[in-house]
Amino acid sequence: MVEHLPSTVYIASPEGDTGKSTVALGVLQMLCATTARVGVFRPITRSTTEPDYILELLLEHSTADIGYDQAVGVTYEDVHRDPDAAISEIVMRFHEVAKACDAVVVVGTDYTDVASPSELRYNARIAVNLGAPVLLVVRGADRTATEVAQLAELCATELSAEHAQLVAIVANRCGADEIEPIAKALAEFDVPSWTLPEVPLLMAPTMAELCGAIDGEMYSGDPELLHREALRIMVGGMTAEHILERLTDGVVVIVPGDRSDVLLGVVNAHEAAGFPSLSGVIMNGGIRPHPAIARLMAGLQPKLPILTTDLGTYDTASAVHRTRGRMWAGSPLKVDTALALMEQRVDAKQLLERIQVPLSNVVTPQMFEYQLIERARADRKTIVLPEGDDDRVLRAAGRVLQRKIADLIILGDETSVRARAAELGVDISAAKVLDPRTSGHLDDFAAEYTELRKHKGMTLERARETMADISYFGTMMVYKGIADGMVSGAAHTTAHTIRPSFEIIKTEPGVSTVSSVFLMCLADRVLAYGDCAVVPDPTSEQLADIAVSSAATAERFGITPRVAMLSYSTGESGSGADVDKVRAATALVRDRAPELPVEGPIQYDAAVEPTVASTKLPDSEVAGRATVFVFPDLNTGNNTYKAVQRSAGAVAIGPVLQGLRKPVNDLSRGALVADIVNTVAITAIQAQGGAE
Repeated sequence: MVEHLPSTVYIASPEGDTGKSTVALGVLQMLCATTARVGVFRPITRSTTEPDYILELLLEHSTADIGYDQAVGVTYEDVHRDPDAAISEIVMRFHEVAKACDAVVVVGTDYTDVASPSELRYNARIAVNLGAPVLLVVRGADRTATEVAQLAELCATELSAEHAQLVAIVANRCGADEIEPIAKALAEFDVPSWTLPEVPLLMAPTMAELCGAIDGEMYSGDPELLHREALRIMVGGMTAEHILERLTDGVVVIVPGDRSDVLLGVVNAHEAAGFPSLSGVIMNGGIRPHPAIARLMAGLQPKLPILTTDLGTYDTASAVHRTRGRMWAGSPLKVDTALALMEQRVDAKQLLERIQVPLSNVVTPQMFEYQLIERARADRKTIVLPEGDDDRVLRAAGRVLQRKIADLIILGDETSVRARAAELGVDISAAKVLDPRTSGHLDDFAAEYTELRKHKGMTLERARETMADISYFGTMMVYKGIADGMVSGAAHTTAHTIRPSFEIIKTEPGVSTVSSVFLMCLADRVLAYGDCAVVPDPTSEQLADIAVSSAATAERFGITPRVAMLSYSTGESGSGADVDKVRAATALVRDRAPELPVEGPIQYDAAVEPTVASTKLPDSEVAGRATVFVFPDLNTGNNTYKAVQRSAGAVAIGPVLQGLRKPVNDLSRGALVADIVNTVAITAIQAQGGAE
């Protein structure tokens, strides 16, 4: 019997500091977007005393059921002791991983041991023994195009000497002036090549990492901002006014605690409009501010992180300059930046063809999320986010803009919103920020709302007050076509989010019920659950509306609709008001959409499990293979989706509102940043449908 071998790529470099983890993360995402079970393998681990943070990061984004210990081959000590035996152990451990994978990303050594010219050759030997083609990553920083090409040629020769197959080259960390010449020089090779620019953020340490490097502690500030990257270091050895002249976004100022003028200057500059947003201050020398200055600073309540250390100025500056930022599972900004860089600079289709990745016939949560983002990006829409004062919304906005998922309008006081985004290290410069209370749209919106609600006795004065509310203002932007859709609810109730939609946008023709679906991403498929969020106790007519709308939503997101009208009884076996309601709803669906496969009443197990279906409804085209599940009431639907989400580990995307003329979607108040990003993508795709 021939052993199943997954598609495998070996990512290797000839030296350290190439940014290989950026490339590995991007390749991993490309594979997860097209292949069901993608694993990670590290032939030689960085250290035996602490976890390999790159491996932990990649495992976090992989989809195969592989644990950390399984994903590790040998140590540097094993290699030094017996190189051949080490390769035999690596091959054996790799094949154990391969059994559980459809594709594997193998990440070569980082030159954390004593680097030697033979290390790339050893990586090549490993790659050959694993049957893995090599993706070569070379460093472009501080090199000319000629030097990068010569290095790539040398590496290609080394790989060839060991009979390793080179499939592509990535030149990473290229200088702005050299990136195009490097691309031109690498185009002479007979394999595809791509160039990535130097992005200081990816190498920058966070304030927390700097705190560890100087053996410091936090003196004051917002602990949340310790996760912000320090993009530049400045020793505050001059007078306050000259320091203020030299401040830039993301700078860290090193200053003794007795330099009151500098301390007060930089703390106030950070808060002041028109000045850069700093990453932090390090008070060195073990000196604390004078009690009067300390009291004044405490009264200012600065959010800027201020650290203290006993080290002197030189030692502090040296330790800080030596500290290199790590891209690990807890650095979402670096991860987002790396993924966006790879998406925009590397041709995924060409690379995957080179490593011969087969198309999958299942849909994993990662594949579905990637497809959402790709579809949203293909025809970019403008989405309004009313809750600009929520950190999660700002972080999600940064991710959406960076990955070009949608254009954004964020509501809130512009100065406050942009200042907080800068503090969080989030770039929202491409977003438009509007304050409903002072916007030039307010009078027009108030007049429009007065006209829409005049049958309810609406006056222009009351309409102005109503339009100053973020949900009403955002909804009116969608109604007027200024935005294509709205996503809200991270900090507001569902009613506060969708009530304006009922009054302003209203329902689609032929639909009288606004409802919702959750897109439930299971391990190997995506199902639609409706309605789990809006209608508490639907009538048979409302259930029919929910079913038809849910089927249309499912189809819009690539799910072939087969509708199960759920009940505690299947077929004709039960009776009672609840079953009769579902039976009547099923008849209405068949009448309204005769082409739509629908079954009801039907129990969940008969709808989803073929063996049960063959017994209870053997002739049904829906039973056993349903994809759209319509619950008889909100109590059943909400509890079921949460049970499946928690017990089966499903990713629940939604609620996705349906039935409105234009897309407005509600968030859970416990929404994570990833949930908000997915909901923005979904809203953008709904807007592409052109519902008017």
